[in-house]
Amino acid sequence: MAGAIYAEGLVKTFGDVRALGGVDLDVPEGTVLGMLGPNGAGKTTAVRVLTTLLRPDSGKAVVAGIDVLKHPNEVRRHIGLSGQFAAVDEYLTGRENLQMVAQLYQIGAKQAKARADELLERFNLTDAANRVSKTYSGGMRRRLDLAAALVVSPPVMFMDEPTTGLDPRNRQQLWEVIQELVSGGTTLLLTTQYLEEADHLAHDICVIDHGLVIARGTSDELKAQTGGERIEVVAHDPGRIEDSVAVLARHGKGGREGISVERHTRMITVPVSGGAKLLAEVIRDLDAEGIEIDDIGLRRPTLDDVFISLTGHAAEEPVAGSGDDEEDQDGGNADGASRSGSGSGDDPQAASSKESVK
Repeated sequence: MAGAIYAEGLVKTFGDVRALGGVDLDVPEGTVLGMLGPNGAGKTTAVRVLTTLLRPDSGKAVVAGIDVLKHPNEVRRHIGLSGQFAAVDEYLTGRENLQMVAQLYQIGAKQAKARADELLERFNLTDAANRVSKTYSGGMRRRLDLAAALVVSPPVMFMDEPTTGLDPRNRQQLWEVIQELVSGGTTLLLTTQYLEEADHLAHDICVIDHGLVIARGTSDELKAQTGGERIEVVAHDPGRIEDSVAVLARHGKGGREGISVERHTRMITVPVSGGAKLLAEVIRDLDAEGIEIDDIGLRRPTLDDVFISLTGHAAEEPVAGSGDDEEDQDGGNADGASRSGSGSGDDPQAASSKESVK
């Protein structure tokens, strides 16, 4: 049985560029899929296809049990979307923005006001509720946009790099909101370049590069592909590096052949399996040999390691936003997000000629 978000063989090209090269996805209900990839990998294109904003060249997509290509309007009534840029009306106040979205969902005025007030408080925007949003900082606009996406608590949410532009405190706050949503049964597809974000939030992670899903699994499963744990030792005396290697070879996987040495930093790295208990044994053996060390530690692979091993390059971390203390410099409204249920007609292709490959 297909999950809450299902895709099979999605292909999308823009001229000579293949943005999606046959993407398959299956996201179980009530879980978070983290989609990792650098700029230009195809993450945003995949989201736009799944949220009816862009029609694929071929393939199949089903969201909330509804065929995306055949019934786009029905899909829109069951999803929420927060794009990469805050899509708010800068001439309305924060409260008016949320009430407007509620009215598009045909929510009564009294209930719309109550829901707006609830979301303003949830996203720490109550004090700015009656200010026009063009006076908001970039971080505040971002939070208002996210609040608007949650007006009707949709069963399926798409968040395209939602914490871009948020400071660490507000990023953590959003993580808590996401966890609340998922605990209530919401299914979420989250694209991000923050590797720690995927590690913290996602039940499952897929790595996408050049329009293809090149790996998928839990965080632990993906990390295991990089070779597991390793002990790193910095020898104090360059003359005792070989002695240190001999000690580490007794504990490592693969003996001496598995050990790497960086002589200019005196760093010795050995792959191991045994965790903290083995680390204690290594320290005792080095001490017994009279080998002085400057540093030693047990290192577990990170998603950074996974990303580099799979793609050959590091993820391009987005620049953290200024949060609430710095004014948004673009002075305008971005068009990167859309609200479900507000479109008309059954043509899901929305300005595809302007779509950038992301």
